[in-house]
Amino acid sequence: MTRLQNIDLRMMTKNRKFHPSPTSWADQVLYFLLLDRFSDGSEHSYRGNDGKIVSGGSTAPYNPALDNGTAVTTPAAAAAWREAGGRWTGGTLQGLTAKIGYLKRLGITALWVSPVFKQVAFQETYHGYGIQNFLDVDPHFGNLTDLRKMVETAHANGIHVVLDIILNHTGDIFAYAPNRYRKPDGTMDVRFDGNSYPVRGFNDRHGAATIPFQDLTTSSLPLGPDDAIWPQELQNPACFTQKGEIRNWDNSPEYLDGDFFSLKNVYLGSGTDNDYTPSPALINLCQIYKYWIAAADIDGYRIDTVKHMEIGAMRFFISAIKEFALTIGKSNFFLVGEITGGRERAFDTLESTGLDAALGIDEVQPKLEGVVKGECNPADFFNLFRNSLLVHKDSHLWFKDKVVTMINDHDQVCKGQNKARFCADSIGGKLVLSAMAFNALTLGIPCIYYGTEQLFDGQGAGDGADRYIRECMFGGPFGAFRSQGRHFFNENGPVYRELGKILKLRSKRLVLRRGRQYLREISGDGVNFGPPTKLGDRLLSIIPWSRILDSEEILLAINTDPEHPRTAWVLVDAGLHPVGSSLKCVYSTEAKQVGTLLTVQLKGPSGSIAAVELQLPAAGFEVWE
Repeated sequence: MTRLQNIDLRMMTKNRKFHPSPTSWADQVLYFLLLDRFSDGSEHSYRGNDGKIVSGGSTAPYNPALDNGTAVTTPAAAAAWREAGGRWTGGTLQGLTAKIGYLKRLGITALWVSPVFKQVAFQETYHGYGIQNFLDVDPHFGNLTDLRKMVETAHANGIHVVLDIILNHTGDIFAYAPNRYRKPDGTMDVRFDGNSYPVRGFNDRHGAATIPFQDLTTSSLPLGPDDAIWPQELQNPACFTQKGEIRNWDNSPEYLDGDFFSLKNVYLGSGTDNDYTPSPALINLCQIYKYWIAAADIDGYRIDTVKHMEIGAMRFFISAIKEFALTIGKSNFFLVGEITGGRERAFDTLESTGLDAALGIDEVQPKLEGVVKGECNPADFFNLFRNSLLVHKDSHLWFKDKVVTMINDHDQVCKGQNKARFCADSIGGKLVLSAMAFNALTLGIPCIYYGTEQLFDGQGAGDGADRYIRECMFGGPFGAFRSQGRHFFNENGPVYRELGKILKLRSKRLVLRRGRQYLREISGDGVNFGPPTKLGDRLLSIIPWSRILDSEEILLAINTDPEHPRTAWVLVDAGLHPVGSSLKCVYSTEAKQVGTLLTVQLKGPSGSIAAVELQLPAAGFEVWE
């Protein structure tokens, strides 16, 4: 597809039945994967979508006793493994389609897939954020038929599909002719200073600026599919700000008008939030992303780099997409934004634009990890979801389904140049199930970053550190645990298996998906109660919380001590659990606990606090109702 004007959305949607939206996205469990790093379809000895063992294929399952570190046994091998992590590795849409059963059995109900669109041909933008053709699937991943098949298979298995999209920028589709800011090595810089730079030309398929930088939308100049940018409507210099690279990521208008390194910033329009004039480029992008909904029956979009777009542009795009989705029966089409810059900015952006949710990357992720590892006070995490002046609300507010929460992701903006998965240290490896349970059963829409359920432990520092947290599930040249050629679709692993039980419990209990939550006070002696609080280097304690909906309370707790069991008296709601009543264990990492009862007793200094005594195993997690 090369021209938007050749697309007839009415004909594409006429007399078609599209997959309906979920009633509430708070009910969903997301799974985020980088398509290039997930599956190439060559694995064997895993369970297929039908639950049967797949015997074909050339890639054997990973054996930790034999395969750990086999790709880095020599300096040369280690260098080759590291270099492979910065290139395309081979994941495909067909490979993902074959693993839908793996996701379904884990308890996933919504799949967030990295951008599938065609990338510039001369760079290794395997992550999908360097788009050259907005109307085509990158051939590394497959084609439109493969995308449709993947979505159809997901839908048939009760899984919605959310695509990662980009409005803010394109790939490296033209080259500057810098005329100021000479660097010490003699080359010229293209740092942002508010003024435009001259441009040598659009890049051809080799990355050379051989194509005139002029309006080509009505030109007869012969262009190949890998030249310049597509669709043709975007082949116009007026579509781009042309102001060079961002250096100060918090300076306005630099972060709005500047380029993300070599990626080229799109000019989206001008005006105030309430009186915004969209550019032709923004109008075309609206049509492009309507097309993908119609072409592949997509259920939602994760929008990249929302901070770097004006509120008016986002508002215009969101309205256009929501209205189109509504006309084809998707009444709750999901739009979630990547909004860096803190909780206040995220909330203000949600309120101003109409986005459904924000990724909880900036504050939620480090505090979620910090609570489970005993590195920060639990109240610091729970208070993120409560009303405060920070979000300019005077009434009681619960964020609930306004935040997507996760303990790992592909960027880890909050960690700067020192990237590390939750399991990168030995403590994380012991506490990861508790962390995933904590993420799944506290407020927010939980999201699992691929490989976390298999204890991936990637970490790295410096430029290019992102690659170390983007290991291949299918092994390939850049397998997890410094391996190669071994896949990780292991449904017998304890974390995968136990997490599946936890997510199944979540799916059956409305209170665990939509109920209020309260951090509960604890006591060691049954007399003095208070919130679990970090006093030294680490908090080694039971951390309990309640989910309450109407007249139902479920008590949940983790033990942040990875080595020793812990005991504590825990406050419960006396109105919902009268003294002498019982709570029943419906899940425990110590299987013998399931089905046992706890009696609610009166505790506290004057015998006025309703409480139960919890005993959790090391790194344990339990659910009582």
